[in-house]
Amino acid sequence: MSLQIEVVTDTAPCFALREEVFITEQGFTPEEEWDDLDAGAEHLLATLDGTPVGTARLLKEPGAGRIGRICVRRSARGTGLGAELVRAGIARLSEQGFTRVVLGAQVRAMGFYETLGFAPCGEVYDDGGVPHREMALTLQA
Repeated sequence: MSLQIEVVTDTAPCFALREEVFITEQGFTPEEEWDDLDAGAEHLLATLDGTPVGTARLLKEPGAGRIGRICVRRSARGTGLGAELVRAGIARLSEQGFTRVVLGAQVRAMGFYETLGFAPCGEVYDDGGVPHREMALTLQA
């Protein structure tokens, strides 16, 4: 098995994964999923033996890089792929000079992000009817 995670300019496979996971599976509406931030984001695509299985988007914000829209196809969950995808995002943002990485975690997934070094840094908020909480990771300069 060959796992590859890379920045892509063809976002079609990334968007297809997000539609499958966030809209079809988790019930977010298209209006909640699609926003104008995609145009200025970098998109990571994880492929397993050439098949798209995960994606995330990277945004540059004042004082921090943001990892968002992290999703893994159901068939690839529990394999460590999600952690690899987040680590790839952290590495990419670190290469760009960021010393702080933030994300909006679904509350039920906070434990996963804590194992990767993220800590809660805000109050719980509603995103599409799903409780979320900001989390942050400070990188070594």
